[in-house]
Amino acid sequence: MRRSYQTAKLARHSRKPLELLLVPMIDIFTVLVTFLLMTAVFSRTVILQLNLPPPQTEFKEPPPGLQLEVMVRKDLLQVADRNTGPLAVIANTASGYNYEALTEYLKRVKAKFPEKTDASVLLEADTPYDTLVQVMDRVRVFEVGQGMNTVQAELFPDISIGDAPPADAGAPAAAPAAGAPPAAGSGAGGRP
Repeated sequence: MRRSYQTAKLARHSRKPLELLLVPMIDIFTVLVTFLLMTAVFSRTVILQLNLPPPQTEFKEPPPGLQLEVMVRKDLLQVADRNTGPLAVIANTASGYNYEALTEYLKRVKAKFPEKTDASVLLEADTPYDTLVQVMDRVRVFEVGQGMNTVQAELFPDISIGDAPPADAGAPAAAPAAGAPPAAGSGAGGRP
């Protein structure tokens, strides 16, 4: 009897091998993969081609004509020609950057230089990503109403991105009338 008591005690305290249940894990992964595939279909991913400047070892003379730059500053947007200087200064509105005035001014520049397709967007160091996207969208295309539909028309689709040069500390910022873009003849050299 003593022997059977010891075997019963050992049987109670001995560990059974653990079973790994794979079916619940497979169910969880199936639901997870299905969810991820369904949400991936509805998320729209847009990739824009960026023209980053190539490394140059020798100096090349800039080509004649307009070298359009849109500088995003903390308190204003500035449209400039790299060769001649500032063309327009668009002050912020109470709600933020005046993207509509930027679009209107760029439409006038495009009317004057219809073959021009490239522009540079220059940003200050702490510019939010959303601001970059908004400015790039406004430089790239604008919307035109055709009947009941709106169509996107091309402005300057070949966009390069860079760092904005430091603002002149001594020069006062010229501010146009609230909500209105600068006149077409204003700016350096009488450009758009």
